[in-house]
Amino acid sequence: MLRRNFFRIFAALAAVVTLSTSPVSARVELNINKGNVEPMPIAVSDFLQGELGRKISDVVVSDLKRSGLFAPIDRAAFIEKISNPDAAPRFEDWKVINAQALVTGRVTQEGDGRLKAEFRLWDTFANEQMTGQQFFTQPENWRRVAHIIADAIYEQITGEKGYFDTRIVYVAESGPKTARKRQLAIMDQDGFNARAITNSNDIVLTPRFSPNKQEITYMSFEGNEPRVYLLQLETGQREVVGNFPGMTFAPRFSPDGQRVIMSLQQEGNANIYTMDLRSRTTTRLTSTAAIDTSPSYSPDGSQIVFESDRGGRQQLYVMSASGGGQNRISFGDGSYSTPVWSPRGDLIAFTKQSGGKFSIGVMKPDGSGERILTTGFHNEGPTWAPNGRVLMFFRQNAGAGGPQLYSIDLTGYNEQLIATQGFASDPAWSPLLE
Repeated sequence: MLRRNFFRIFAALAAVVTLSTSPVSARVELNINKGNVEPMPIAVSDFLQGELGRKISDVVVSDLKRSGLFAPIDRAAFIEKISNPDAAPRFEDWKVINAQALVTGRVTQEGDGRLKAEFRLWDTFANEQMTGQQFFTQPENWRRVAHIIADAIYEQITGEKGYFDTRIVYVAESGPKTARKRQLAIMDQDGFNARAITNSNDIVLTPRFSPNKQEITYMSFEGNEPRVYLLQLETGQREVVGNFPGMTFAPRFSPDGQRVIMSLQQEGNANIYTMDLRSRTTTRLTSTAAIDTSPSYSPDGSQIVFESDRGGRQQLYVMSASGGGQNRISFGDGSYSTPVWSPRGDLIAFTKQSGGKFSIGVMKPDGSGERILTTGFHNEGPTWAPNGRVLMFFRQNAGAGGPQLYSIDLTGYNEQLIATQGFASDPAWSPLLE
């Protein structure tokens, strides 16, 4: 058993104290419900005092820039040097450099050793403060504080929840292609703080987060037997979901975290089953001679999307949570696979294979409005950010040694490489941490 107290440090974060907010009078806003959004110029000053303050502000800048919605202004262009983040800035100095919003802050050490981080968000054109917050935590949690600050800025300006204070679990791959070692690993959404959470030489696949954030489900070939496991991230405790005859594929939690849905292969075909994690009873939802796999619940738990080759090639189908009303929703050229329902409920992401290439796309739950976001030699396995605005997937480029992780937003314009040590595949995005 591998013990990792990943979430212990997060408990040290105290409650957020709101200093002031004036959302009704704030004029700075960003409409992210249109096509290609023009990034908003924003200035993020160095947080006072010292090196740690600069590090926190640098992470805030990186988060906002990577979202594609903000264009942080080079600090060399700043006219005013912020010396007191509690005082109103000289707004005219920030308008001159076209900063539509300004972030100021400070970091101090409390007498008990805790870190106090505070920030203020200013509307430079309305000449007023939009919001201000402060946080207390242990010094080693400084990166997480920076992500929380970036989320608060994102939400204040866009009106929607951010996604920076999240984690990614993925399959970390190392070694030569003919003898590749695969372990589960977890990291911050920006690729930092990566660490292994399994340490065996057995193949691991399809890690997925529970809605409670501290548990994942995944498939492992430990002892040459394909089994579905539950892994507690806080304690490292692991258990087998159940022993099933044949092969098990694509386990995923229900929205309430009380069930696991999966595909079980028997006698050449595969069907979809759910298991109640309390009673350990299974229920069969599909019954065909085809391969039904990759099930994913809608966020309200009432429907399930899955892939099936019952029509001759892989296509996407939607059914009720009880298995009734199975209807095909994909009708484009090529094959469709790895569907996953958006946390917002409005879209389903998928992998599409057509013309010798693999694409990541989205469609509405009824199959309409299909849009391809990115196409490449081999793209696969989309996973949603908790706000339903960004997808992460893995890509194998032609001639490359192994797969890498990428993110892309719903506009299809903002594609980002997520750097990892070694190769990486099968990402799964956590909900927002608490």
